[in-house]
Amino acid sequence: MHNEFKIKKENIIKLTDLKGSCIASNKITIEGKKINYMYREQPTNDTDSGWRFFAGDEDEEYTNNPDNFHIFALNTICNYDEAIIPYLEYPINSVLSKSAANKFILEK
Repeated sequence: MHNEFKIKKENIIKLTDLKGSCIASNKITIEGKKINYMYREQPTNDTDSGWRFFAGDEDEEYTNNPDNFHIFALNTICNYDEAIIPYLEYPINSVLSKSAANKFILEK
């Protein structure tokens, strides 16, 4: 089963010069939900930024299925939700969630 990403490759614009890949939930890239939870872990390889992005309503069953996530360039995910851009240089182990006021709050 092939799912369509909400933003076509040819419609991706450059929003950041930051390099690296990240992992994002299909709820963002296929269903079109905004990012409400993000964290940065130790990168798994030289091209990994360590960032992981979630809509925030993924349950354990959803997150335990690797088919529900894909690897993207950071810039690609910025096209899905520009609100993340000011936080992308936060250090490893940063955890942010979106508040009721629609602003990211550093939890850790």
